[in-house]
Amino acid sequence: MRIVVAPDSYKGSLSALAAAEAMERGIRSVFASAQVAKVPIADGGEGTVEALLVATGGTRRSKRVKGPLGEPVEAFYGVLGDGITAVIEMAAASGLPLVARERRDPRITTTYGTGELVREALDQGLRKLVVGIGGSATNDGGTGLARALGVRFLDVRGHDLPEGGAALARLHRVDLSGVDRRLGEAELLVACDVDNPLVGPRGASAVYGPQKGATPQMVSELDAALANYALVAKAATGRDVADSPGAGAAGGLGAGLLFFTPARLRPGVEIVLEATQFDRLLEGADLVVTGEGRTDFQTAMGKAPVGVAERAKRRGVPVVCLSGGLGPGADEVLEKGIDALASVVPEPMSLEACMARGAELVEAGAARACRLMRLGQSLPR
Repeated sequence: MRIVVAPDSYKGSLSALAAAEAMERGIRSVFASAQVAKVPIADGGEGTVEALLVATGGTRRSKRVKGPLGEPVEAFYGVLGDGITAVIEMAAASGLPLVARERRDPRITTTYGTGELVREALDQGLRKLVVGIGGSATNDGGTGLARALGVRFLDVRGHDLPEGGAALARLHRVDLSGVDRRLGEAELLVACDVDNPLVGPRGASAVYGPQKGATPQMVSELDAALANYALVAKAATGRDVADSPGAGAAGGLGAGLLFFTPARLRPGVEIVLEATQFDRLLEGADLVVTGEGRTDFQTAMGKAPVGVAERAKRRGVPVVCLSGGLGPGADEVLEKGIDALASVVPEPMSLEACMARGAELVEAGAARACRLMRLGQSLPR
């Protein structure tokens, strides 16, 4: 039996690689002689750098940058095995876990640190960049990143606006005269796992603002600010991107990259699956086991487990998804190529307990799933 293990990270608990190793232990406790191929997967959020470095034999580098609230954080990026491609995870510099829950305020958080990572890659002579834009603490439309690359955002008096999305309500002019000219030499691929526009009911503020600390009043304020930003940035760049799929990703960072860099947005999981040569791993496979921290309606919109399942179904390989938790709309993934879905949590327990016991729970969940499969093999057909 050949089993491909391809999970995303269980955020805050297990990296994708640690989750794959736990799944392998559970599988081997039931199918001791199984051939198991492990490949960590990501979709642009946490774990994207690790997944691509594991796949290509790349190296990880550190860089101290400005965090979401302007305080220094120790971030990182990677250089792929080809030696010419940088991979950047915006969550490493501007991610939600970098802000304590009681301090979360998407009106003032910034993507400046992510722009510093892009600038560092350019400083190192790297002109091919992959930027994963999941897991943000921000709602600034990517203006922080653009500032780090030389763009200025000015009010009606010609003064620079403060960082954050709320200030964009006062944006009057965008000054591109100081933009980093090296961007014109760069190829920038953005790994994005959602298709939300910048503003409106499905926009950055309405859909993702609340999880970053936005009240209903803040959501309305931020949405209006981003709408003004879209108009002013369009006038400055000649680019109309507000309604582009993915413009609303990472608090509008998708839009900022489209406005001010030569970026192309692609589903993050597709970028990772191509880099890992996932289709080759599927050759001769009998089963794929994937998973993530929480499966709900958002997973069905194209997150990592569904990306894995779509590739597997093209080859007729069944897919099991083992998740830390199942939320509203989780069953929608069953229409996207996943054949069976289960939570690895066997009994009521707190989120903190689940996260602390992540490896143990994933291993045991994989073993339970395999026992059910072994039972199914013995039933009369």
